Amino acid sequence: MTFTESRDLRTGDVPWLDTDWPSRPSDPFPAGPVDIAILGSGIVGAVIADRLSDSGRRIALFDRRPPGCGSTAASTAEIMWAMDVPMSHLSRDMGEAEAARRWRRVHEAVRDFAHRIDALGIEAGRVERPTLYLAGTILDEDGLAREAEMHRRYCLPSTFLRGEEVAKRFDIAPRAAIVSQGGFEIEPVRLCHAMLDRACQRGATLSWPVDVTALHPADGGILLETTDGRTCHARDVILATGYERAPLFLPPAFGLHSTLAIATPPGSAPLWGEQAMIWEASDPYLYVRTDRLGRIIAGGEDIDTSDEAGRDALLGAKAGTIAAKLETMLQNGPITIDRQWAATFGASPDGLPAIGSVATMPNVWMAAGFGGNGIAFASLAAQMLERELGGEADPDRDCFSPYRFD
Repeated sequence: MTFTESRDLRTGDVPWLDTDWPSRPSDPFPAGPVDIAILGSGIVGAVIADRLSDSGRRIALFDRRPPGCGSTAASTAEIMWAMDVPMSHLSRDMGEAEAARRWRRVHEAVRDFAHRIDALGIEAGRVERPTLYLAGTILDEDGLAREAEMHRRYCLPSTFLRGEEVAKRFDIAPRAAIVSQGGFEIEPVRLCHAMLDRACQRGATLSWPVDVTALHPADGGILLETTDGRTCHARDVILATGYERAPLFLPPAFGLHSTLAIATPPGSAPLWGEQAMIWEASDPYLYVRTDRLGRIIAGGEDIDTSDEAGRDALLGAKAGTIAAKLETMLQNGPITIDRQWAATFGASPDGLPAIGSVATMPNVWMAAGFGGNGIAFASLAAQMLERELGGEADPDRDCFSPYRFD
């Protein structure tokens, strides 16, 4: 029994072949105390470890599975700063200035992430793409126009296009849209492993499979206890366990759902202009991109359950629906499905993550990227935790606090 959930996070065939990303060998379990223990070696844990390793801290990562082989491997890896809950909708609950504050901070985190990947020379297939946000059931044409205007007021790079402009520029079915700049695609497991390698080159250790059973406050820090009785003392612990939640620490407002995705055979793409990353202002929404091998990767048809059996039973039918919607959007077909998979993902009422200190145990921090922007939120968490662990309060800590819905 552990204090985090244990889940079958994905099933089916993802386009990132296991043979393409052999796991980094496990390091020996730490023989002495460390400054920071990070639970989870997926993309969130990797991005945080990479950032914090620059300071020379003693960092130890632990994971119950091979690094990057959980939800990270199921990601469609569209890195966008626009979020699931539109800024105009978020402003209804907290006011326009507060909504813009959160959106601008996520935009900054995505821009910083791109610069860091490039500056470090990390080979992760990063390619910048425009983002096309199509009118749907959440925002119609008029709603999109208002949303784009709000983006512009706060210097977020977005332009509203009428349906005929979208059709002409992107060669898809005419539908009003917001086109935004600053997004990019990556290869998620490749990036995860590269950042883990960089952290380990700077002294971090990565131990797997290691299942942490419990955390105990001890001697000004935290004592980690594993299923096989080993212990490690850390001054601070960061929970980057993804969608295997820690229910004692993460409030129930952060829920779990399931998403489905497909990939076409290599060489199928592009079938639209500028190889834009496309998604819809709908619930559920279709999201689409291409990859370096010329696949079309598309997902959606989300369901409000994290039950693995129920999710997997729907995979075939949902994959067919995604392909049919894609054919309608692109006015091109038929779409051939080469791979299909299902995965657990997390969501929150405002579409924003849970980042910050845990209320019920000192020296424990949460980095839960719940929402449709998990990898973008990994960069945000790294920014915030670097500042907080350095003794400086992040100015936006209340915006992303795990307890903001209490």
